[in-house]
Amino acid sequence: MMPQPDLVALIQHHGLLVLAPLALIEGPVVTVIAAYLARLGLMDLPAVVICVIVADVAGDALFYALGRHGRRLVRQRRLDRIGLTRPRLARLVRAFRAQGTRLLVVGKLTHSAGAAVLTAAGIARMDFGKFLMVNLLASIPKSLLFVGLGWIFGSAWQRIDDWIFHGALVLTAVVLLATGLWFLRKRRIGQ
Repeated sequence: MMPQPDLVALIQHHGLLVLAPLALIEGPVVTVIAAYLARLGLMDLPAVVICVIVADVAGDALFYALGRHGRRLVRQRRLDRIGLTRPRLARLVRAFRAQGTRLLVVGKLTHSAGAAVLTAAGIARMDFGKFLMVNLLASIPKSLLFVGLGWIFGSAWQRIDDWIFHGALVLTAVVLLATGLWFLRKRRIGQ
């Protein structure tokens, strides 16, 4: 990734033209910076909000497409090596049919687990319309949170980037721990 001051200069000088692809790649910190620049009067706040939400959902759709179509490019025995055996893939499909909305929202909120969950939705062939709607509805408050952080605390955007990273790690650890405990509990009940 490019040095942070260069990122600020790029967004400041080129506006939405550079904000959209950067938000697609690294949404949270770019959103914070863009909102701060909007507060300074260098960007239009409503345009920033719409741009970062659209970029977030577009990025989600790319991960979905990777899961849905990328599987055709990889032979099953290679998938087996990384743990994506046919029985596990079947369980994944069943999980998304039963709890797809919940899985997507949790993936969006944990940020770091998001890519895996979004790709898994594609592998499970979740209905794309439903996928887009759930991600849009989850993206709006998430994006508004980062816009609010940027508007209020934007001058400390480098620190906020660290907070986002550490917060995502903590949320991912909590989700993994909760999932592990759930599997243990389910295993004990089944015995």
